[in-house]
Amino acid sequence: MAGETKHKLLLAALKHVPFSGYSDASLNAAAKDTGVSLPDVRRHFPHGAIDLVEAFSEMADSEMKHRLNDAKESRIRDRISLAVRLRLEGMASHREAARRAVAFLSLPQNASLAAKLLIETVDAMWRATGDQSSDFNYYTKRALLAGVYSATLLHWLSDSSEDRRDSWVFLDARIEDVMKIQKMRVGLEKALENLPNPIDIFSGLKKSGRS
Repeated sequence: MAGETKHKLLLAALKHVPFSGYSDASLNAAAKDTGVSLPDVRRHFPHGAIDLVEAFSEMADSEMKHRLNDAKESRIRDRISLAVRLRLEGMASHREAARRAVAFLSLPQNASLAAKLLIETVDAMWRATGDQSSDFNYYTKRALLAGVYSATLLHWLSDSSEDRRDSWVFLDARIEDVMKIQKMRVGLEKALENLPNPIDIFSGLKKSGRS
């Protein structure tokens, strides 16, 4: 029940964000629209604008994961590209609120929140595609996708093409760049496996120096 009330307040507040931004004014207007008391609003959003932005991001992540579960794409490349697209499409009805969120998170005092939400988003995308990596690859995948998603989000926000077609072309190009980097990394790892262990070489040099 508490979750339903918070979701209802979030949707109501997002209608006011384009005009009042992420602020107490938007939350107060949401309270009026939904009939939820101000004390209840404060209980669900104790940190005001910060909680509102975070709830919007969490909602977008959740909708992306839900829609990706129904996708038929099997290749990781296709699923990760679709994950980015689905998250953006899920915000289409709140595009101005998304633009305001980017502006809010770009403020210096909100840098840690911006990093936290971006990490949560790209992690949700990789996990939704079935990725189970836990080694160094875990971090490189998420770092690369963070760059792809951030760039595509900014492109999408300014895209006026029909059905945001230019954004999906842009996304495909960025995903292709990532795939090239991944192939190069795998090739480099294989090449390094065939090289002598530098510790063994150093040990050998020390021994020959003593003889």
